[in-house]
Amino acid sequence: MADDFSSAIFIGDAERDPLRAAQKDQRRPLPKRFYKHATFAQGGDGWAVLLDERPVRTPAGAPLALPSARAAELVVAEWAAQGEFIDPATMPVTRLVNSALDGVARDLAGVAADIVKYLGSDLVCYRAGEPASLVAAQQALWDPVLDFARRTFGARFTLAEGVMFVDQPATAVAAAGRAVEAHANAADGALRIAALHSMTTLTGSALIALAHAGGLFDATAAWDAAHVDEDHQMRLWGLDAEALARRAKRFEDMKAASDLFAAL
Repeated sequence: MADDFSSAIFIGDAERDPLRAAQKDQRRPLPKRFYKHATFAQGGDGWAVLLDERPVRTPAGAPLALPSARAAELVVAEWAAQGEFIDPATMPVTRLVNSALDGVARDLAGVAADIVKYLGSDLVCYRAGEPASLVAAQQALWDPVLDFARRTFGARFTLAEGVMFVDQPATAVAAAGRAVEAHANAADGALRIAALHSMTTLTGSALIALAHAGGLFDATAAWDAAHVDEDHQMRLWGLDAEALARRAKRFEDMKAASDLFAAL
């Protein structure tokens, strides 16, 4: 008998988009739970996730180990919460960690560069000209993000009205980009960048992701900032139940990325 378990049920986690991986998971038959207890213990690779005292590996065969006990707790809690069947769709932190260890770690510079690309056309730089209520809502939620970038990174971004593209100052993009690079160069860089990339793609804004990672606001406030336009439309025309359900599902991945980043 093997002395560890492989997380083969998470095939697809090496992709950079955890949501796409989750969608693939949902199309496969769910395997039955094959363990009684989920725990973690410190070892040579960090804090290893254990199922019935046997270490778990990622789909690509890497040890499923985290750099902190707090991060390992997040993964273990998901394994412990499984019922008769193991449902990867209910394990967003585990999916993200697998993606980091199997995918992001192999192309760390490329994934970090993808985050930086968002800075060139960041959501919070494109403002509505009307109505006044939307203009005010964007100012209330997005101006603090730009203020954070100025204070923390020395980055001054240019605002544009409407959807016409505006070139951002190279100095601003470079300054905020150095913050991304610093996360990539950390000892736990693959996990940090995986979490930041997930938050960036889910919100459509690298600046919102960086501001949240820097402690400007919590995950819920960051999510609200990313959906200010959508919320304004719903206030005018009524709630869209299907859109809200999709958004709630995506927020699970946002919260997982937020929790993992904080645990590092």
